[in-house]
Amino acid sequence: MRELRRTHTPERTLTAQQQTHPSSFSVKRKRIITIGILIGTFLGALEATVVSTAMPTVIASLGGLHIYSWVFSVYLLTSTVTVPIWGRLSDLYGRRFFYMAGIGFFLLGSALSGQSQTMFELIIFRAIQGLGAGALVPLGLTILGDLYAVVERTKVQSFFSAVWGMASILGPITGGFLTDHLSWRWVFYINIPFGLAAAVIIGVALVEEGYRRKAAIDYLGSVLLTASITLFLLALMEGGSGVLGSGGWGSWYVISMVAGSAALLAGFIYVESRVPEPIVPLSLFSNRLFRAATINGLLAGTALFGSISFIPLYVQAVMGTSATRAGSVLTPILLGWVTFSVIAGRLLLRVGYRATVIAGMVLLVIGFFFLTRLGPSTSAIYITLDMLAVGAGMGLSMLTLLIAVQSAVPRDQLGIATSSTQFFRSIGGIVGVAVMGSVLSSQLSAEVESVVQTGGGHQELAELARHPDIIINAAARARISASTLQDFTTALDHALHSVFLFALVVSILALFSAFLVPKSGDRSGEPARH
Repeated sequence: MRELRRTHTPERTLTAQQQTHPSSFSVKRKRIITIGILIGTFLGALEATVVSTAMPTVIASLGGLHIYSWVFSVYLLTSTVTVPIWGRLSDLYGRRFFYMAGIGFFLLGSALSGQSQTMFELIIFRAIQGLGAGALVPLGLTILGDLYAVVERTKVQSFFSAVWGMASILGPITGGFLTDHLSWRWVFYINIPFGLAAAVIIGVALVEEGYRRKAAIDYLGSVLLTASITLFLLALMEGGSGVLGSGGWGSWYVISMVAGSAALLAGFIYVESRVPEPIVPLSLFSNRLFRAATINGLLAGTALFGSISFIPLYVQAVMGTSATRAGSVLTPILLGWVTFSVIAGRLLLRVGYRATVIAGMVLLVIGFFFLTRLGPSTSAIYITLDMLAVGAGMGLSMLTLLIAVQSAVPRDQLGIATSSTQFFRSIGGIVGVAVMGSVLSSQLSAEVESVVQTGGGHQELAELARHPDIIINAAARARISASTLQDFTTALDHALHSVFLFALVVSILALFSAFLVPKSGDRSGEPARH
């Protein structure tokens, strides 16, 4: 681990006078900036869970059940496509302005969302909110990378994970309280004081100098990248869940969107190889650590964020537990993630990046293996330990790869490198949800069809297969005959096991990708001390 302790020379791309040296900041100023970043992190993490709790009440107030999913989809879309753009712009012009701009968009979207009078308005305003959300986490992590050297960064960024975990747990509780005692509109208004506090702290405390103010912005590359990712995500949403219609993966418009996305991506790569200041420098992919982190983040994100969408469904629909129990089943993942992020910060200094990431991926594979062994009578302790293993695996690997990437790139690429790790993990999650949703749908249809044919035409079961959400409603579930309920539960059990088996296969691939991490840092380029 000599790379972690070596004193490195300044990057060749910036002179010593041009660099902002975070080490010149006082300890007090660093702590103040860190508090501002943690408040911004809390803001972004809280939004990820607080809105879902209020959505049934929102629908009752505004209507628009048929476009309900777009409230989440459009936020996910805009917050994902803008991540690399925010990161690169911060490399060229400084972190402070664009972090505050991200908060500004987020708060504008929040205030407008709270004023929505129709579901269509809410969707538009959530898109604006997502534009700002794309800056909060990656630029926050980038600023921490600027402020602290590697040894300090391992400790500080574990606080980042802790705040994220705490906000994720408090989100549903806060959303329920605000909805019940004030109004659903306050799940958006609650963002404003936190956002203003973070903006004031960063605006006052983070003083930057020496960024290149006359860099040529890669407008064409930004447009091509945004359009390509947008088409790709829309294709995944439609193919996996039919957001825009009912055509599925084989429909002409899904195929057209995928083809269009590929063509735009090819154009983007062509442009990036020729412009002086590319929005995503292709040279990043020649860095072994960056490549390894990208592949691992994509695969681990696919396995984790895809599967966790279906674990509560299994617990409630197959095991027959309450909605409260199903909602809390994911809490151990957060606890394991936060706890082992702290452990990772200490472990990587002793055994290195590679060993720590491999250990995390081994735990992830173990967690998904035991997930495939779930059954209707599985104990709560079994599920808790399983979810802890999954969270521990992500905690060990994600923080380690983030620090590894930040240490392996020059400072003028720190923003885009940091944001890219977040970006590819998010893309993996979207791919996972879409593909696993298709696996569930096809397997459930096959299982039900088999039972219907064997039973000589089980119409009640066929109707339940067309509207499987009925089984979640306790009152509707009570009206289903015992035999039909048993047949459908068995079919759903088998279908969800296919989903979990797919996640296990992807997690094994993620384990293999961990071996791509160089044994002693990235030898393709000198790691930079930030």
